[in-house]
Amino acid sequence: MTEGHAGAGRPVGVFDSGVGGLSVLKALRAQLPAEDFIYLADAGFAPYGERGDPFVIERTLAVVRKLREEHSIKALVIACNTATAAAGHLVRAEHPDLPLVGVEPALKPAVALSKTRRIGVMATRGTVGSAKLRALHDSLKGQAEFILQPCDGLADAIQNQDVVKVHALCEQYTRAIGLFGSRAGEVDTLVLGCTHYPFVWDILQSLVGPDVRLIETGDPVARQTRRLLEAAGQLQPGDVPGGTTLLTTGSQEALQAAAQRWLGV
Repeated sequence: MTEGHAGAGRPVGVFDSGVGGLSVLKALRAQLPAEDFIYLADAGFAPYGERGDPFVIERTLAVVRKLREEHSIKALVIACNTATAAAGHLVRAEHPDLPLVGVEPALKPAVALSKTRRIGVMATRGTVGSAKLRALHDSLKGQAEFILQPCDGLADAIQNQDVVKVHALCEQYTRAIGLFGSRAGEVDTLVLGCTHYPFVWDILQSLVGPDVRLIETGDPVARQTRRLLEAAGQLQPGDVPGGTTLLTTGSQEALQAAAQRWLGV
């Protein structure tokens, strides 16, 4: 790998508990085609969404140290809502020199799009119960009504490509949120508050109907990553496509198969 100006040639680290962050990596590769990426799936310790904060914090800090020490990353994207909520502030404190982008459920963009002012939010139990989401939710009080739905088991079912379970859980949780549609009192916007959920976009859209807007976080995260790299003088110049390295604490074959299926790499 050739070194660009101000360390631009070093890779960008992308981290998730499993394959969900591949949805964010897809957006990053589109927005930053010349960059090299190191993707690390902590699948050997997943799922995060139904574990307590101490566990998620311990794993997140360990993964970030590994990415810095072994791969000299120049920036980090925490492509996991649960890890961002539990440990993002601690990563910033431990690595103040590292450009960092986390993910959070896209409540603000949902407010801008919703006409009925009723918004569904699907997320892991860890994200729904986090102080970070509560603060975001409270900051938007009065602008819309949010139905926060913890989706136990859904990320794990997507991770394991359990199609029958995925369909059943998607149906269960969308039904729990309420009536979807464009009329007054109906939910017209659905926030996908876990990076795994965009991979079942078609299933969710079929359940809520064509008039309901689905929102995920990949594109905004990619744009913010580009802004941070530009500000730090670390954006990789040129138009030669960068590479992607896939790492995991779980099954390499499973990660590679997921990347082939969803990214074509």
